[in-house]
Amino acid sequence: MDLLNTLVDKGLRRELPTRDEALAVLATSDDDVLDVVAAAGKVRRHWFGRRVKLNYLVNLKSGLCPEDCSYCSQRLGSKADILKYTWLKPDQASQAAAAGLAGGAKRVCLVASGRGPTDRDVDRVSDTIKAIKDQHEDVEVCACLGLLSDGQAERLREAGADAYNHNLNTSEGTYGDITTTHTYADRVDTVQKAHAAGLSACSGLIAGMGESDEDLVDVVYALRELDPDSVPVNFLIPFEGTPLAREWNLTPQRCLRILAMVRFVCPDAEVRIAGGREVHLRTMQPLALNLANSIFLGDYLTSEGQAGRADLEMIADAGFEVEGAGEVTLPEHRVAAGGGCGAHADSGCGSHEGGACGSHEGGGCGSHAGGGVCGSAPVEVPAEARTDLVAVRRRGAGTDLAPNA
Repeated sequence: MDLLNTLVDKGLRRELPTRDEALAVLATSDDDVLDVVAAAGKVRRHWFGRRVKLNYLVNLKSGLCPEDCSYCSQRLGSKADILKYTWLKPDQASQAAAAGLAGGAKRVCLVASGRGPTDRDVDRVSDTIKAIKDQHEDVEVCACLGLLSDGQAERLREAGADAYNHNLNTSEGTYGDITTTHTYADRVDTVQKAHAAGLSACSGLIAGMGESDEDLVDVVYALRELDPDSVPVNFLIPFEGTPLAREWNLTPQRCLRILAMVRFVCPDAEVRIAGGREVHLRTMQPLALNLANSIFLGDYLTSEGQAGRADLEMIADAGFEVEGAGEVTLPEHRVAAGGGCGAHADSGCGSHEGGACGSHEGGGCGSHAGGGVCGSAPVEVPAEARTDLVAVRRRGAGTDLAPNA
């Protein structure tokens, strides 16, 4: 397929695909999905070999969030029966992190619900980072605390944080349909604050919220322009008790196409399969390792994930290897450039025609009938509602039970 050969060549050169090329990946048929995976796999292996980086989530504060993000089980007004607790103490968080590190994780992601941290919250998290690094000197720590105020990213960096996560989640054009209590621009601003403070920026998306192919391409192109070092790809977990509980729009093949498109657009970034892989990729998870070079180990913030041991067996059986603590995740040119926004002069970051994402010709989202390239996409068969695969987390942080790692 000429399209895939072109995309492989561009990926090996870190050249940005055209919008039509990115849309065409999403429009490929299920019959072609293995060809798409094989092509994107060449790009993944060129930059990251067969290594898989393991990350581990610690939910420092669960539930009771004042924001109204429709996808979130912790949102304002959520009726999801999740764990609710206030801040873990530093030693509790350190113990939780130790379980993930013992399972092979090299990065710990410290997450807290809420609009954004107060200065006192930054102090709490700083103490937690110190407690973790006192016990595990080489661990990477990523903080995810919401919208940052001026100076907070610098304080987290001084406390020992290596990275900051704040996802764009969806396109600028549809953001207001998903969240009303803050804006897309607020999210972009926080990612830029992390970059400016010298933190490794981590920012991604959520697929499966009813978005069009154009929305997916918009948000991934926006991420390319922001140039985060890592791009988590979440697949919506439709929690009962949230506004998106009935959104079951994904098939395993659709998920693979989305991951392939992200890899082609962000060829040398750490692409991470995040929440929802067990729910939507299901038995196709091993194939996704050919596209992404990073996954979360064990459970997520409010939902249970695949058993940690099963994750490790899956990686080995698929012919991949867990990235060691002493190995550098990112390609050498990213490390040399400091991973900063716009550091790759020849990579085409942010150089796509049409300016800001969402400005492409054709107007509003969904303007291409069928959600593909000029109406050529095959009709997606909605995924069966597998509510049996959505399990609320009842173990690990905030409980007396051992975590899954």
